[in-house]
Amino acid sequence: MSDHKRPASAASPIHDLISHRWSPRAFDGRAVEPEKLRSLFEAARWAASSYNAQPWSFIVATKDDPENYKKVLSSFVEFNQSWAKSAPVVAISVAAHKMPHDGSQNRHAFHDVGQAAATLALEATSLGLQVHQMAGIIPDKAREVFGIPENFEAVAGIALGYPGDPMTLPEGRLRDNETGKRERKPASEFVFTGKWGQVSPIVK
Repeated sequence: MSDHKRPASAASPIHDLISHRWSPRAFDGRAVEPEKLRSLFEAARWAASSYNAQPWSFIVATKDDPENYKKVLSSFVEFNQSWAKSAPVVAISVAAHKMPHDGSQNRHAFHDVGQAAATLALEATSLGLQVHQMAGIIPDKAREVFGIPENFEAVAGIALGYPGDPMTLPEGRLRDNETGKRERKPASEFVFTGKWGQVSPIVK
């Protein structure tokens, strides 16, 4: 198992769970223990959501279930399939578009599914695992192969497991992304006050 770590170079102190969370594409072949998987989805269960609607669902498969693993993987775009197939666990997050209490449109469904996935990812980090979430999926394919009903929509793909050796990735962009410096735009570019674009003194 690789001990490859990429802690964030934070401008202000942040919790280790946040600084050590990252999105690998190289995964170790080691299976994820069932009790750890249960903890991940228990963490997702306790994410915040508008009206406590909990609009998230997860379709998940491990390599021990090759039929469903292949179905999840087939819902990823070809590029993501090329590296995600090394992960011992793959999943698809799904959002419910309607509020359960009155059937109205849930404008925050994707936001809340993202919160559940982020909570899952932080729990994964605490357990020595890593999660790579991906926009590159084929929602219609996921709907077809898993029978996702109307008013539900596949949101993102997920690959998870123990991080692997970056050198197992093809030489070039994939490997460079795995080993290069992590970068984010500064908080001054997105924390405003007064009017749009006016930087808050909090982050100056």
